[in-house]
Amino acid sequence: MPAPAQDLPMLLLAAAAEVTDAVDRGVVAAGFTDVRPTHGFAFVRMVPDGATVGEIAEHLGVTKQAASQLVDELVKRGYAERNPHPHDARARLITLTERGWACTRAADAAAAQFTEHWARALGPAAVVELRNMLAHVVTPGRVRPSGW
Repeated sequence: MPAPAQDLPMLLLAAAAEVTDAVDRGVVAAGFTDVRPTHGFAFVRMVPDGATVGEIAEHLGVTKQAASQLVDELVKRGYAERNPHPHDARARLITLTERGWACTRAADAAAAQFTEHWARALGPAAVVELRNMLAHVVTPGRVRPSGW
């Protein structure tokens, strides 16, 4: 039996970095020059209906204080807003503004371009097969930066 591909973890990390870099370049090219990839990972948790600071912190794997500082940046830059929480009077629901949604659409377009690039390099069938294999072993929803 052949040995498993020992470099698979490193290749997956490199692929994740390439996706992150491609999305970041696309977002910057669309005019959103004041966001970082970490902001985008927070946007993922806020879509579609918003999230509390605690939920964003858990999603990013950071403290509530760090997530609160990140939310402060996003609010100050016009990407997010704090709203009353519909079910918890003590909490605030952080939602994307129209600017935040526009940035998210730019990120989605850049991600689609990245996928098209891989489809040209590997072939559409191989990309679908890769996607299906990864979906079989990867836990959905764990989209966050590897470090703060």
